Amino acid sequence: MAAKTSGTSPGKRRKYDEVFKAEALRLASESRSTQAAARQLGISPKLLYRWQQAQLVAEVGSEEVARDPEVRALRARLKRAEQELDI
Repeated sequence: MAAKTSGTSPGKRRKYDEVFKAEALRLASESRSTQAAARQLGISPKLLYRWQQAQLVAEVGSEEVARDPEVRALRARLKRAEQELDI
């Protein structure tokens, strides 16, 4: 089986600007699936999850608070309520 080659040389990482990251995070928040959003953008789901975690830490100010299960549950509830209001 032949390996696919991309336009970049192996070992080089692609860099994404803040505009792309913001758009990716917006798409992921509007999508039902972060993995589907990552696939649509052509990036790794793990990378998108890392960006989401970094955004959450920046919003709450602490990684410890961001990982708190109660905070995560409340944020999920808020997201669902906002989606219901949009409908």
